[in-house]
Amino acid sequence: MITLSDAAKAQLDNYFADKEKSAVRIFVGGSCCGPKLSLALDEAREGDEVVETGGFTLLAEKSLLAVSGAISIDMTEYGFSVESEIPLEGGSCGSGSCGSSGCGSGGCGC
Repeated sequence: MITLSDAAKAQLDNYFADKEKSAVRIFVGGSCCGPKLSLALDEAREGDEVVETGGFTLLAEKSLLAVSGAISIDMTEYGFSVESEIPLEGGSCGSGSCGSSGCGSGGCGC
């Protein structure tokens, strides 16, 4: 299940106000702090779950939904927040490309 908050819907409405709507993909991006759900404009592909909600088409790979559980999209003062019911695992702060600064101190961007 994928849900879109009223605030996120309003932001998408504003973005697409002067352009043709396209589908919004939920995907896993990552950093040294681990996987993070993100959004991008895209087209449906084989293996996708396609959800129509609030006048928008939301896409996610079925395999992602199998491990993430329900996904909610909201809007915060920092931008879109994409959260999963089941936390995605992986990553390690303070190692790899983050150097010694670690998360929360500007090194990771987490």
